[in-house]
Amino acid sequence: MKITRFLPLVFVLLAGSIIVLAMRAESTAVISPLQGQSIPEFSLASLENEQLTMTETSLTGEIQLLNVWASWCGVCKSEHPLLMDLAQQDKVRVIGLNYRDDRLAALKELQQSGNPYQAVIFDPKGSLAIDLGVYGTPESYLIDQHGVIRHRYVGALTRQIWEREFAPILKQLSVSGSLRESSDG
Repeated sequence: MKITRFLPLVFVLLAGSIIVLAMRAESTAVISPLQGQSIPEFSLASLENEQLTMTETSLTGEIQLLNVWASWCGVCKSEHPLLMDLAQQDKVRVIGLNYRDDRLAALKELQQSGNPYQAVIFDPKGSLAIDLGVYGTPESYLIDQHGVIRHRYVGALTRQIWEREFAPILKQLSVSGSLRESSDG
């Protein structure tokens, strides 16, 4: 009789443990409602040049990795070496989205750590980040040549994550882009 009284508690604890383990095993790749959609419209200044306005068309023409970061983000520093490697390999155009940051602090961070970005969008109020559904920093989006979001990852990128989640999509986009370009000519 006393054992049956504790069965619901045992069931809840067991179910909770299974859920926690399943969540830990999951990738932090997030299916975004924007996945498969064009990057939202925006008009924001470049971090490096306040006079230069960047828009959604700045994210078209070639495959790009949009990386959401901030100078105050400690976790962002852990993925910085990988971003530097990706920029040097020239397999993907790396664009920064500087999120809710101080312009001078962000510029100082890039000067001290190196700048992996071919361009940096300055989003001090987080307006583009909100439209993208950003949870926090860092986050990364793989965007195709047409400005369509193909993949989203929440958290710091590592080599393993890049190879497992981004590289296959990048390869597929590169092949389909080359085929499309050769059939156009």
